[in-house]
Amino acid sequence: MPVHFTADEMADRRARAAARLVELGHDALLVFKQESMYWLSGYDTFGFAMFQCLVLTADGGTTLLTRAPDRGTALHTSDLTDIRIWADGEGHDPTRDLLAILDELGLRGGRVGIELDSYGLKASNWRLLEAQLEGYCDWDDASTVIQELRRTKSAAEIAHIRTAASLADDAWDAAVGRAGPGVNEADVLADMQDRILRQGGDYAGNELIIGSGPAALMVRSTSGRRTMGTVDQLTLEWCGVQRRYHAAMMRTLCVGTPHPDHLAMHAACEEALLACEAAIAPGVEMGAVFDAHASILDAAGWGRHRMHACGYGMGAVFAPIWVDWPMFHAGNPLELGSNQAYFLHMILLDLDHQRAMTLGHSVLVTEHGCERLSRSDLDLVVV
Repeated sequence: MPVHFTADEMADRRARAAARLVELGHDALLVFKQESMYWLSGYDTFGFAMFQCLVLTADGGTTLLTRAPDRGTALHTSDLTDIRIWADGEGHDPTRDLLAILDELGLRGGRVGIELDSYGLKASNWRLLEAQLEGYCDWDDASTVIQELRRTKSAAEIAHIRTAASLADDAWDAAVGRAGPGVNEADVLADMQDRILRQGGDYAGNELIIGSGPAALMVRSTSGRRTMGTVDQLTLEWCGVQRRYHAAMMRTLCVGTPHPDHLAMHAACEEALLACEAAIAPGVEMGAVFDAHASILDAAGWGRHRMHACGYGMGAVFAPIWVDWPMFHAGNPLELGSNQAYFLHMILLDLDHQRAMTLGHSVLVTEHGCERLSRSDLDLVVV
């Protein structure tokens, strides 16, 4: 599978990243986030769970240090040409291999940025690397360098997100068509995933979330599947995914006659979601979008049951979670910009009465406001 973007686009990404390193006074960046590696080179793997590092120098050069099983993956999926392998062995320290690469690149005594905030750099490996760097070079936390560049999407990236959003709608249609009294959650889940995969979609960064009855309030993926009753609630949170680009949706549907609280909760969630969409525009602080959500739900009397965030970024992400930076929460001063994608989720969990209601979908920030990427309406579905 080749790199999913043109050579010009990939070269531009690396040039912008290198220019940012120069601005920050860095001679190189030690890349541990798989999302960053994918964005910079197309490299697509789950091998980041083991030690690996992509060294990006301030002149745009790249060197990948990884394990033997990922040599072919890197050659097949990326435009990387300098691929080094560290050998598994009892007591072997791969950070020594990395230091040899840094030496070769002339980085001794230089200033290096490091993606410390990464699933790809376990604390145990960081302790090894930190010891290697002691007295070798100056370093600092550069976890956000590529992250900030990834936030604004290219036209090609937006095309993938649009396709992912369409796949998410298709999965919702499949869920509505399957859910009902006496139906096992596994059948709903299988139909949703089948619809995504058969149309060229990918697995999501974490499991699709499904829960009925009391589990409708967990909004987390857990093991074990339940059969729905004649009167029930089913919460779903899922993503359409194409080329690792995610577009999330979230819904709670009712089985049988809904409780009046379900109707009231849904009405409040819909009003809050529309208020968030209306608040989104370039230059608006993310905290203001959260405030629009919170003010509606609080005024409707559901403040105790809402969350402390109402969405987050959408992009090309890897396990263990599809959440991408940044998040809509109170006081977030980050300003929105055009060509950025986000997931908006309105979540009410009444633990006292064991009732749930959720409503959410992905949106794109446009030059003038907000574009909803989902074609699905916001009506409460009752099956």
